[in-house]
Amino acid sequence: MPSIPLRVGLVGAGVITKHHLPNLLALGAEVYVYSENGAEELVQTHGGGTVVPTLDDLLARVDVVDIAAPTYAHADIARRALKAGKDIISEKPLTRTNGEASELQRLAEATGRRIFPAHVVRYFPEYKRLKDAVASGLLGDLAVLRFARSGSFPTRSAWFADPTLSGGIIMDQMIHDLDVARWVAGDVTAVSATSVRTGPDEAPIEAAHVLLTHESGAISHVAGIWGPAHLKFTTEYSVTGTAGTLSHSSSEERNYTTDYPDASMSVQLTPASDPVASPYFLELQEFVRALDGGPNPRVSIADGVAAVRIANAALQSLHSGQPVTIAAAERSLA
Repeated sequence: MPSIPLRVGLVGAGVITKHHLPNLLALGAEVYVYSENGAEELVQTHGGGTVVPTLDDLLARVDVVDIAAPTYAHADIARRALKAGKDIISEKPLTRTNGEASELQRLAEATGRRIFPAHVVRYFPEYKRLKDAVASGLLGDLAVLRFARSGSFPTRSAWFADPTLSGGIIMDQMIHDLDVARWVAGDVTAVSATSVRTGPDEAPIEAAHVLLTHESGAISHVAGIWGPAHLKFTTEYSVTGTAGTLSHSSSEERNYTTDYPDASMSVQLTPASDPVASPYFLELQEFVRALDGGPNPRVSIADGVAAVRIANAALQSLHSGQPVTIAAAERSLA
């Protein structure tokens, strides 16, 4: 059980922490921040939190560790936190490699601690609406799912451009939609991927396409773009089943379109919650409530591990030029 107030150690001070710190403070948490760079500025900007000089100092003060450090550092920080008896919130991806993800899952079980992967897209209303539509049978049996996500290339930190550290666009950006595809359509058996990267080092462009085959027989196509600095961030999906289609595009003025036989059926998909509620707040709130004895969050450690495995299977397909099964990818990228 967490102490009251909950004491959270935030590791990192990058862009994503501007969503974590203020929402942790809004939840009434006592937040300690550790980062080699930017911690003081982060705390000053958001008017709360206490900077600590080392990770060991942070671990000695908190109940929960919120990992928002670069991808390649996730596994080591989580390992140290679990051995110190702390529960964990971890930004996506859970880890860079399959072996690290499996190790953390085993270690969490052995220590009796919990890990919550921060797959925040599950908390965006348009994706929760999709999940609810599928779960209710409104779309029938799923056949084809299409997801797309685009934004500017993340040139703010050099490690993003190094696929050995970040996993590139597939592991860093597209893992959101890979996770949602599995959440909506079920487990994935095979993966095929292609990608392109061009442009100068100071302003590269990268794009990828990943095709997933689900156990159900449904097929998901996931597309991602890291483009020029002026490229607006957009997301979209179109999911078709035997009973209809649900589509979303963040770039369109009208965010939802349907082709249900009975147009009135679309009313069932109207969001019940406040549309201005931050998905980051909802995510962290759900995690905190789970630590305090509440229901399990909508994303689990198993989901985080599965997302890493799917992304790594896609990366293996890039290198081989061939489709790969999830089982084969696990063996070769452990």
